[in-house]
Amino acid sequence: QLHLVESGGGLVQAGQSLRLSCSASGRTDRIVAMGWFRQAPGKEREFVATMRWSGGSTYYGDSVKGRFTISRERAKYTVNLQMNALTPEDTAVYYCYTQPLGTDYKLWGQGTQVTVSS
Repeated sequence: QLHLVESGGGLVQAGQSLRLSCSASGRTDRIVAMGWFRQAPGKEREFVATMRWSGGSTYYGDSVKGRFTISRERAKYTVNLQMNALTPEDTAVYYCYTQPLGTDYKLWGQGTQVTVSS
């Protein structure tokens, strides 16, 4: 079993930066990818960024390309999401996820609120 714990959300002003972290525990040998989605009130969950655990390839959603960067601390099974040039449109609950080996489903963290004021 895998378990995710997120941290780093909060309230910032437009143009500022924020960093989220997500640490996995348990069967970390089964991690295929880790990343982030977000969900704003009244909207569907939106892909933000992901990193393939083997090789470290990264992928980003169009709305965050060039502003957000996903990185990892491999030995700690932790991914970080550096978010720069934040806008009010980035306001959402950010969910960390991981995809376990041999599955087609995602395991989710509890979510962390990011609020960007104008």
